[in-house]
Amino acid sequence: MRLLRSTAIIASLTLVSRVMGLVRDVLIARFLGAGPVSDAFFTAFKLPNVFRRMFAEGAFNAAFVPLYAKRIEQEGEAAADRFASEAATALFVTVALIVILFQITMPWSLNIIGFGLDRAVNEDGISPYYLAVFFALITMPYLLFMSMTALFSGVLNTRHKFALAAGVPILLNAFMITALLVTPRFGAEQRDIGTALTIAITLSGIAQAAAVIWGAKRAGMTLHIRRPRLTPGVKRLVILGVPGIISAGITQINLVVSHSIATLQDSAASWLTYADRLYQLPLGMIGIAMGVALLPSLSRSLRAGDGVSAMSTQNRAVELSMLFTLPAAMALFIVPDILIAGLFERGAFTADTTEQVAKALRFFALGLPAFVLLKVLTPAFFAREDTRTPMIWAAISAVVNITLGYTLFVTVGFEGLALATSVAAWINVAGLSVLLMRSRHLVTDRRLRQRLPRIMMAASFMGGFLYGARRHVPDLGEAGLLMDGLALMLLTGAGGFVFLLAAMVLRAYGLADIKDAFKRS
Repeated sequence: MRLLRSTAIIASLTLVSRVMGLVRDVLIARFLGAGPVSDAFFTAFKLPNVFRRMFAEGAFNAAFVPLYAKRIEQEGEAAADRFASEAATALFVTVALIVILFQITMPWSLNIIGFGLDRAVNEDGISPYYLAVFFALITMPYLLFMSMTALFSGVLNTRHKFALAAGVPILLNAFMITALLVTPRFGAEQRDIGTALTIAITLSGIAQAAAVIWGAKRAGMTLHIRRPRLTPGVKRLVILGVPGIISAGITQINLVVSHSIATLQDSAASWLTYADRLYQLPLGMIGIAMGVALLPSLSRSLRAGDGVSAMSTQNRAVELSMLFTLPAAMALFIVPDILIAGLFERGAFTADTTEQVAKALRFFALGLPAFVLLKVLTPAFFAREDTRTPMIWAAISAVVNITLGYTLFVTVGFEGLALATSVAAWINVAGLSVLLMRSRHLVTDRRLRQRLPRIMMAASFMGGFLYGARRHVPDLGEAGLLMDGLALMLLTGAGGFVFLLAAMVLRAYGLADIKDAFKRS
């Protein structure tokens, strides 16, 4: 089955990137901890990321890939490449104007995401808000380069060339790790380390864009440099892309509001960011990888009139995503403190920080299956050129997230923001699932109905094992990085073995399925 092979390629390279990302975050935690400089850095980095996901990933995953696939299937690669060149020019000009606008208005526009940061100068001579402004001025051009990266990655994915597009995020982590390893050797203070990280981010954006443009040309794409024009293809892209931008924008508003509310409490923004980093590891490997592989596959099947193949692909996507996601969610919920201590607790990252981050991570774990399912369900709408429905449900979930998040922040604490995000995600999943089933665009087959409860049971067995095993794990963060890593490998490896054994016994999945999935079709 091509879907699993494609997902495996993306997930493998994403794993490399996410492991490097963990190394990066371990180093950030060591040198910056959770304080004014880390709050400023995470806020500045989040600003271009928010708009990247809106204008690049959101709009083009929703609109560009189905339109590009349609042209390949119906008009040939030459026509598809002309359309891609027109889209690239339009995207470049639009995003460049946005970047320039933010650069000009940065002291004020940072309020979008960091209004709660303290303006006053502390005893170390640092104003978290104005330091974030300085960092954001350096990182904002990253948005432009990553927009180009997203578009040409869409070209590569539609042509079933997944490796390079999945691998380029490794460059971001490589640049940032280099900055973290080199800068402290010169006796740099936290503020200087933060500056080096922001420079590394923008340089990595240039490298990623150059890599995918080169890869697209190697894959056979003919790139035409054109002046911006509102051609019929670009008009159709705008018609489909605007709901995609709004949908992605609503999702990002969720994140922005949560981050902004968190800045009202000292260090809370950093605590949420560290928790976010950990649950993003399985989300990136499973959900994002599955979604990236699924959209072009569904689009081309539907354009070819092969509804049976499209339905089977959708069912297997749900099944496979839950097979990998449920045990990950269980581990993050049962032993979040152990995972955090083993990875981060050293240097400026204290035991108290571990305790706070674990509170948020446990609530994020409750929503992890929903976050992954959204990546699997939305391509079913996008492949049919329906970007409006996901936009509506994203708006509903945003209202829930903002309202519930602020209420829980006031009554429970900062971890309530994580719980609200998870609740909103499940509401979004429920709405999209009902609509897909009602329209018969998702009909669960017998295999999925049989195996999903078995996967849940296998994950429960693993959860019980981890709950019993946690009392035998020594205090991590004190024995050194090597011993902490060994303890984590033993614990997670044993948990994974229990899940695989239970899955085999319960016939939730088997070796024959994996062999069949990787057969050439």
